[in-house]
Amino acid sequence: MELLRVDNISKSYSSHQALSNVSISIPKGSIFGLLGPNGAGKTTLIRIITRIIEQDSGEVYLGGEKITPELVRKIGYLPEERGLYKKMKVGEQLLYLARLKGLSKADATAKIKAWLKRLELTGWSGKTIEDLSKGMAQKVQFIATVMHEPELIILDEPFSGFDPVNANLIKDEIFRLREAGATVIFSTHRMESVEELCDHIALINKSEKILDGLKLDIKNDHKDGTYIVTHEGPLASTDHYDLLSTGTTEDGLTESILKDKTEGGPNNLLKVLIGAVEIHSFIEKIPSINEIFISKVKGDSHA
Repeated sequence: MELLRVDNISKSYSSHQALSNVSISIPKGSIFGLLGPNGAGKTTLIRIITRIIEQDSGEVYLGGEKITPELVRKIGYLPEERGLYKKMKVGEQLLYLARLKGLSKADATAKIKAWLKRLELTGWSGKTIEDLSKGMAQKVQFIATVMHEPELIILDEPFSGFDPVNANLIKDEIFRLREAGATVIFSTHRMESVEELCDHIALINKSEKILDGLKLDIKNDHKDGTYIVTHEGPLASTDHYDLLSTGTTEDGLTESILKDKTEGGPNNLLKVLIGAVEIHSFIEKIPSINEIFISKVKGDSHA
């Protein structure tokens, strides 16, 4: 089921085209990776979804309805540019922001207490933001984004400023929020986080969407017949495959990376290899999201 639909959104600033007829469908309950290099148009799209700016053309639908200021209340947005009041105390600031989102004082107070405990900030409620480390302030902003239990959560570079322990803490919370029914749009340059978190992705480059779909399907679509083989005995390129590289493993075996030239599939290639060497492992190389990102962006830049 679809939660958010972006239909043919375009936006320009003077002579700069920020978005060109971008359409995206985000399934309910998904963690959706919105990817692209700097200046691609990701932040512009997020600001249009949250009605911070207006599009030139196209429509945005949330739950089947055109997005309105009232529907924006169902969205939690963590921008890359953080916006906390440095002189204000943590508890007072979270209460103020929760009330703006429509929570009662009692409900907001209970949720703030629970979230501070969950993110290991108990005891910091009376401190000002400027008393906190960058990572702690980031956790406060995360709480402000999600404590009103929005249907849609938009996180722009949410791990900026976090050490690995706190990054994992936030990842666990993202999964927990998704299990509780939230849909998450996740915008980042950290492709390892996309691998861990996202089930759907879209890639925007030069104002246009150039890739969109299930992460697993996209990875499978970009397989190119490359295999990683550990073996005993020498291998060399043949009519069946190209030997791309070779090395030695810790246990003294040879590890070779091969490119199938016949498109006959793994079974045929394995038969050829069994006749030449003793095989210990045979794995098809699945491209990473980082490799696909670089390949698509570079290819698009030469188009």
